[in-house]
Order: sequence, then C-alpha cells, then structure tokens
Amino acid sequence: MATTRGTCSILLVLSSLVMYGGFCDCYEYGDFVTNSTPPPVSGFALFESYYNYSCPQAASIVNDLVDKILAADLNMAGGLQRLHFHDCWVNGCDGSVLLNSTSHFVAERDGFTNFMIRGIPEIDEIKAAIEDVCPGVVSCADILALVARDATYKVGGPWWPVLLGRRDGFVSLARNADTNLPFPNLNFDELVQNFAAKGFSPREMVILSGSHTIGRSHCNGIQPQLYNFSGIDDLTNPALDPTFAAGLRQQCPKGNKENIVDMDPTKNVFDDLYFKEVLAGKGVFSTDSALITNPLGLQVVTESSTPGSTFFQEFADAMVKMGNIELLTGTSGEVRKHCQFIN
Repeated sequence: MATTRGTCSILLVLSSLVMYGGFCDCYEYGDFVTNSTPPPVSGFALFESYYNYSCPQAASIVNDLVDKILAADLNMAGGLQRLHFHDCWVNGCDGSVLLNSTSHFVAERDGFTNFMIRGIPEIDEIKAAIEDVCPGVVSCADILALVARDATYKVGGPWWPVLLGRRDGFVSLARNADTNLPFPNLNFDELVQNFAAKGFSPREMVILSGSHTIGRSHCNGIQPQLYNFSGIDDLTNPALDPTFAAGLRQQCPKGNKENIVDMDPTKNVFDDLYFKEVLAGKGVFSTDSALITNPLGLQVVTESSTPGSTFFQEFADAMVKMGNIELLTGTSGEVRKHCQFIN
C-alpha cells in the first residue's frame, strides 16, 4: 500500500510539473531569459471578487486616487483609459506597457506608437498605495483595467464590470508595440485587420475608436494626415474640413511632434461628439477620417452620433472583451512590486 501511495504521489507531482511547465520555468524578458513562471495555463477565469479576501481595499484605493488625479487634471482620463488599450493590444493585458527600457532593449512605452504616453507615474502612485496595505497581491495589469474603467466613468462615460485576476508579464519590446498597435495612418481595411487580429469585429473597431472622445494627442500621430496622406509628401487628407485642416496645420507645423491637440471640443467629457466631428470632416487622426470611407463604418459612426444610441453600452461591452486579451493568470507571470520593473 505504501509503495502504491508513493508511486501515485510521484505521478501527481510529475503530472503537475508537466501541466504547469515545471520542467522549464524560463521566460523571455526583452532580450534576456529570466527565471519565472511558465506561459499561460488555460482554465483560470477572471472574476470581479478576485481580491475580496486578499485585498478588499484595492478597488476603493484605485477609485480615490483616480479622483485625486482627475481633480488635478481632468484631461488625464483619456491618458489613463488609453494605457489599458495600449497594454492589452501588445502581449495581452499584462502590464507590459509600464515596464522601463534598459541599456539592453527598448520597451513598449518608448515605441513610436506610444510616443509620450501619459499616466505611468499615476499608475505608480496607485500601485504604491495598494502595496502599502496589500504587498505583492494586486497586479499592475489589474490596476490598469480598474483605472481605465474608473477614469472613463468619472468623465461621463459608461460603467462596466472589471473582472480581475490578471498577472503581470515579463516581455516589453518597442518593436512589439509598433507591430501590434494601430498606426495613425491606417485605412479602414487595415484597421479592420488590426482589430480582427485581437478578436474584434469591424463594428467593435468603430465603437472603440469612440475612445477618442476624451483626452489629447501629440502632433506625432497627426503629421501623416496633414503632410503625408496616402504616402504622398505634402498632401493633406482631402476628406478633412478645410478650415479644420488649416487649424490643425497651425497647431502641428510640419515636422513638429510634441505640440498638443485636443481629441475633440469636449476633450474632458466622454460623449458622442467625437462621431459628430468625424462626420463633419474633423477627425484628428487619419484613422478617424477612415471610419466613414466604408459603408459599415459610416453606418456605425452615424448611429453612434445620434442621441439615444447604443454607443455607451457597446463601448462598455468592448472594453470588457478587451480586458480579456491573451491573459496571464493562475501561476503564469508574476505580481510586480513596482510596475516599471520586474521583481
């Protein structure tokens, strides 16, 4: 009997090692290989009450600090919301957008598509506050998801349930950001392909573009629409309203990357004005203008610009879906102590 029990125990240990990758716990971090946990294991679900016992204060800490951040600068809502998108679109929702570059590799946050990205110090502040009461429990990836929802809601946007239990990743490379995030000069078909690669429909792509109703942009992403439309030097997008285009050129002289442009006239309010502006030829990015070059895109933009539309509900549903892209859960990844560095 003892021999049988011993054999069974060994088999159980061996099977768990195979299931959880115990024979090889190496995982790439940038250009390095570091000892850590294995790739994702299926079957670990996210749920809202994930921290109810291990860190019940987490959601209230996030809520209070988002209040503080927005009281200082209401326009930060757009930056905080987009951090979650820029995180999930590259390697999944794993907090990789927060990791620092080193002398050996360039991290996501320093890629072209993340030019002067905002909100990382604010996430650090929230993480530090949570670590003070629940050290090593709440992941940076989950903080990003909570902050995006709270920031959106506090400027008039929809509320959605944030499912929790994500783990933080180890890979952060600028080249991954620039090959996954949509460039600001994509046409409609290219946008559809980019979003389809993450499991989103053309309609969901247009709905998520509505996030451009809050926040601001640097001229870096606007230059192609003004001075190199369709790859033609000095050509401005002919779909732009001429007066609007002239104003954009004043704000973003050729070659200027750092000047700031509001996303729409109600930059601090999540509303449907973005879609009205797109219909009027006043989309800040080339990708905004591209939405109405396709019949389906035009239909969704028109519907979403109308009072009483389903835009808010569809946006909330799409954000929940986005928060589930390529997750690290269970024993995969880690819970970082500081969001800009692996443990």
